[in-house]
Amino acid sequence: MSKIIALAGNPNCGKTTLFNSLTGANQYVGNWPGVTVEKKEGRLKGHKEVTITDLPGIYSLSPYTLEEVVARDYIIQERPDAIINIIDGANLERNLYLTTQVLECGIPTVIAVNMLDLIEKAGDKIDYKKLSKITGCPVVPISALKGRGVNELVETALQLAESKKKYVPAHRFSGPVEHCLAHIEEALLHDLPEEEQRWYSVKVFENDEKALAPLHLDPKKVAHAREDVIACEKELDDDAESIITCERYDVIADWVKDTYVKKNAGKLSVSDKIDRIVTNRILGLPIFVGIMFLVYYVSITTIGTMATDWVNDVLVGDWITNAARGAMTAAHVAPWLTGLVVDGIIAGVGSVIGFLPQMMVFFFFLALLESCGYMARIAFVLDRVFRKFGLSGKSFIPILIGSGCGVPGVMGTRTIENDRDRRMTIMTTTFIPCSAKLPIIALISGAVFGGSGAVATSAYFMGIAAIICSGIILKKTKWFAGDPAPFVMELPAYHWPRLVDVLRSVWDRASHFLKKAGTIITLATILIWFLQAFGVEGGSFGMVENIDHSILAAIGNGLAFIFIPLGWGTWKPVVATVTGLIAKENVVGTFGILYHAASSAEAGSAHLWANVAKSYTPITAYSFLAFNLLCAPCFAAIGAIRTEMNSGKWTARAIGYECLLAYLVALVINQLGGLIAGAHGFGFGPAVAILIVIGFVYLLVRPDPNKKLLDAAHAEDVSIG
Repeated sequence: MSKIIALAGNPNCGKTTLFNSLTGANQYVGNWPGVTVEKKEGRLKGHKEVTITDLPGIYSLSPYTLEEVVARDYIIQERPDAIINIIDGANLERNLYLTTQVLECGIPTVIAVNMLDLIEKAGDKIDYKKLSKITGCPVVPISALKGRGVNELVETALQLAESKKKYVPAHRFSGPVEHCLAHIEEALLHDLPEEEQRWYSVKVFENDEKALAPLHLDPKKVAHAREDVIACEKELDDDAESIITCERYDVIADWVKDTYVKKNAGKLSVSDKIDRIVTNRILGLPIFVGIMFLVYYVSITTIGTMATDWVNDVLVGDWITNAARGAMTAAHVAPWLTGLVVDGIIAGVGSVIGFLPQMMVFFFFLALLESCGYMARIAFVLDRVFRKFGLSGKSFIPILIGSGCGVPGVMGTRTIENDRDRRMTIMTTTFIPCSAKLPIIALISGAVFGGSGAVATSAYFMGIAAIICSGIILKKTKWFAGDPAPFVMELPAYHWPRLVDVLRSVWDRASHFLKKAGTIITLATILIWFLQAFGVEGGSFGMVENIDHSILAAIGNGLAFIFIPLGWGTWKPVVATVTGLIAKENVVGTFGILYHAASSAEAGSAHLWANVAKSYTPITAYSFLAFNLLCAPCFAAIGAIRTEMNSGKWTARAIGYECLLAYLVALVINQLGGLIAGAHGFGFGPAVAILIVIGFVYLLVRPDPNKKLLDAAHAEDVSIG
């Protein structure tokens, strides 16, 4: 008989590592019914009938974010056969808050105390048997990273799932609260199974109407039951929700006091000592800039470039291209079909795939930074920066996710409960360079700037700057006025990443890129090749010798006038930009077709880069790069924006804002950059660019017109309170 075991735990507790360890390659991803929160499920290794469900990482089952709502509803309504509650043993007290709520759900639970290796290294001691006796459920110490205790944990969870034991939580609250809850259970919830009563009695106490809705309780009986709650609030001089929160922490304090001995209590741990440097108010941001520069330098200009050159020049340029052309010529294949395969698909897709080594090096470093715990610190460091400019520190989490792909980045905004902050984060998340934009960065920095690491790094921080400046400007509008949402995040202890997890992360991102290359980009290159190979030449339609007479050139020339102020108002970069709306990788794929077409006998990155370098100055190339990094994202990301905004009007505003900002930034770069470099004199274009800069600065520094209204509203709230 099939069984379902759910994993529940705080963010950064090691839940994902444990999930990967339990399921291996037997994972599949879907969406929770009725919402678009991604869920992970997998078959337990060696037990095909057992499904492991990975719940979102949450701090509480009292729902404030969509993830917490999903986790709560899944546990209460679906009632899995058992729950593995993963807690970080190095942060025992904070993690046990969720545990008290999970235990109240009445589902057989095993507590997995993770980070066993860090606990032992620190010399701390946890009495697992006593903790098990106090909580009333099994407690298993594990190290998900090193695989210690995982087998015992699995066996325990399977036994619980098989037992079908009616589970009633062991912990009780203090006198007045416990008496009140017992009375609610007796008077209102006596028809429910005993194991479900405590959860719902707490919800009656907290007056959580949404959690109680499935029960269809009589409102009059609920009101009568809450008379005791009101009396309890008066006796304890606090509101119901705060009372329950304090009661939980009192219970947890007793658990920790009886079971946890910290060897170096009051002393700084190794993680704390490192954090005094990397999260320092002065040093934190420069260290982050330095690390990202190093990541981009190694990925784009050294190791990554050497691997990319080999793929482009040898694998694609010599072996695949020559072999395909030779085989098709020997087989007397029609010239147009040879052109489609060699000059279209291989040249286009090959140009994109050629940058995969650079991307994989970048993914590798990003996975290392995420796994060791450093990226959590960056969220903390940037929270101070973001909050000064109207953004919540929570906005950095979607931005971090968006560095891999804009779609999950946009979806990651669900963790932001404030609608204004969430919408503003959705509008700005795709400014950060995603993996699809890395080939564009690599192409421009390699072809025009000699592989400059500074140019590649500046592309990343251009996105950060666009996000911060947008936060300042948009927060002063009526749509986004208000204080940013508070940001609470527990910093995990630093640890050495497990190589298999890092490589799995690299492969997940690389395989996603390859799937796009094998589907969307291949189809796009076929279309682009056809449009650049056919047109009207000599008064008749057919294959053209001069691509300036092609259909693609006609389309590009019809749109080129829009981009003349940006310095690249010719048809080739214009059509590359347009195809980038389908998938950003298409920008490089289009370049691969158009700039190789000049000499079909030549291939490889050297030929492509030389042609690109001849067609652009450093200023126009950087203008092109800026526009393509900041403008509207790919169709998939636009679809995600539409889903998350749940409004066509807001989606149009988001895309319009991104395109307008990208256009203005690229215009200023070209016009003022060209003026300073002496490429052109002072005229209408530079004058407009100066006015744009003045207007932009004004929007950044002008007083917030909504501040007086907000201050008045806040003062009124305080007086009422």
